[in-house]
Amino acid sequence: MSSSTRAGRIRPAPLIRFVAGFAALLAFTGCAAGGASAELPADAPLPTEVPPGTELVVADQQERVQTLFRASGELDKIPARVEFANFVGGPEVLESFRAEATDVAIVGDTPPIHAQASGEDVPIVAAFRIDPNSTRFAVAPGVQVRTLPELRGKKIAYAEGTAQQTAVLRALEKAGLRTEDVQLVRLQLAEFNDAVRTGAVDVAPLNEPRLTRFLAQTGGRGTTIPVAETDGTSTGVSYLYTRRAALEDPAKAAAIRAFVEHFAAARQWAATHPAEWIDAYYVRSQGVTRADGERIVASEGTVEFPRLASLISTQQHTIDLLAAAGGLPKPLNAHDHFDLRFDAVLDESVRRSGGIREGSGG
Repeated sequence: MSSSTRAGRIRPAPLIRFVAGFAALLAFTGCAAGGASAELPADAPLPTEVPPGTELVVADQQERVQTLFRASGELDKIPARVEFANFVGGPEVLESFRAEATDVAIVGDTPPIHAQASGEDVPIVAAFRIDPNSTRFAVAPGVQVRTLPELRGKKIAYAEGTAQQTAVLRALEKAGLRTEDVQLVRLQLAEFNDAVRTGAVDVAPLNEPRLTRFLAQTGGRGTTIPVAETDGTSTGVSYLYTRRAALEDPAKAAAIRAFVEHFAAARQWAATHPAEWIDAYYVRSQGVTRADGERIVASEGTVEFPRLASLISTQQHTIDLLAAAGGLPKPLNAHDHFDLRFDAVLDESVRRSGGIREGSGG
């Protein structure tokens, strides 16, 4: 992990420096701590005025959020000082939440479930959806897997607490297989590419730009399971979630509200300015070719902003899937995981920015 302010661009920190970087961020946030003394109730209207000096620390992955906000110009419009910290997956983001080192993060559909299961109160405050099939199952060179039933006996990369975990579980469910029928190899997300490229695992679910890197690094020898087989194994949903304590601080709650508003605007900017977004993120930040960046953006399809209330049943199915696999220590109710006050915030922001609002209710 590494951190940055508005002034500079960060580079991805090697995992070996995670502990040192995390300690540095803790020191920063410890010095910057402070907020309003009155606690904001969970059912109170969201504050709209951000007090001067309010700070918000955003947990990022692969530099995506900070690049999006800078390239779109939305970062300078947020009435708070925004810091970014880069992580390699949902579990690391959760650790930063526990340490109160970060305030908000954008992750897949699974990390908030594991956070709630571990006793952390982390409300979901926004969501967006891309084409679910933009996450694909990569197959190691020399391995023959063309259908989901052929996963039987195969070594599959498995990162607990991530959206890739539930993608694997959905694939097994669709194939009529159990976890005992395959070899789940527990890895960190940052290890997936090397593992499947070298054959340490046979199959790994990869999102972008990891998928493009894998295909480029294997020179056409690596393949993917056809979409016709894997359709339905991912939801395509990403969540913006936060710490309950941050929402109870009126100053931070107002800043989070503003962040949600500007996130929707920034994401819509990327949808309407694909060439600029590809250049800023995929080419300059992530080091892929412009042609590959264009393919990645095309694979994501149209970005939509679902109503939070409309996602409760989908999230409950994911919870039940994890529970059936023995991955949760206690029952969970998806309804408790969403802060529906933010639906009104997104209604206005998406309308103003010209985005697509998906879902009409619970």
